[in-house]
Amino acid sequence: MRSITSCYNEHAVRISDSYCSGPSNQAYLCPKQSLSVRESITCTYRVNVSSQKQILITLNWTKKLTGQGFSIAISNTNSTSHANSMQLGKNKGNETFQIHDFKIQVQWDLSDAKYDSGPEPASGFYVIVHVDSELGLRLGDKEEESSGEVKAGMAGANSSMVCRRERFSGGNIYSTKAQFCETGAVHEIVIKWVMGEEGSRSKGHVLCVSIDKKTILEVKRVRWNFRGNQAIFLDGLLVDMMWDVHDWLFKASNRSAVFMFRTRSGMDSRLWLEEKTIGALKDPHRIGFSLLLCACNDDPD
Repeated sequence: MRSITSCYNEHAVRISDSYCSGPSNQAYLCPKQSLSVRESITCTYRVNVSSQKQILITLNWTKKLTGQGFSIAISNTNSTSHANSMQLGKNKGNETFQIHDFKIQVQWDLSDAKYDSGPEPASGFYVIVHVDSELGLRLGDKEEESSGEVKAGMAGANSSMVCRRERFSGGNIYSTKAQFCETGAVHEIVIKWVMGEEGSRSKGHVLCVSIDKKTILEVKRVRWNFRGNQAIFLDGLLVDMMWDVHDWLFKASNRSAVFMFRTRSGMDSRLWLEEKTIGALKDPHRIGFSLLLCACNDDPD
């Protein structure tokens, strides 16, 4: 009996396929293209605090008129209670609190942080989370003043990112980067919403998705295909992509589109849903990596 992965292999798009490596479609050359603004980024990490217990640490990075900021939320995978959240408004600090019988200590320094684009710092910072006096999560490249032990790019020996959510506004080009497994490469993902030759609101839209500058999806009749999914192979993994641009076409205001990517484990036989992903976060044996992009735009034409 063939494995699920081998069955989907016949229909999934491979990033290395030759047809993907050709030049971009002419729709990419639309003169009305503009890059969207990334307003917030939310990253959820699974942390092993013991051989039988895990917690989820969620960092929410935001960009406001008053400057950058972030909050931290802690939830217990073995508990049905909601996550406890704390807003960390200062550029530097040290906070200790108790959550789900765990003693949580958060140390951070964003005073010298540098930002490439959006609210998430790229360098010159650190965020350290200790759980019951043991290192749970460590981010950034800046050395901790007390010990000088922070190493660049380290996320903690017992932690891994399981979910990343990004919220965009304006424009019609949505660009991000994602690593779908710990041993895989960091991939550039670009989603473009462009107008075809017909130029009307309901006709001629083209939805294009590329990974590492290779087109993996092109939807031309978006009015009839405003929701859909595509399986792709990336770094030896089966990755589901789903899109929903209904509101962009049929709502007058408060328009938002959703694009989702999630690695599928060998136990998954159906396309994943958002509710399924939330439930999977509570199951350490089935948890993978998911990327959710929400694009808000009242004028996506």
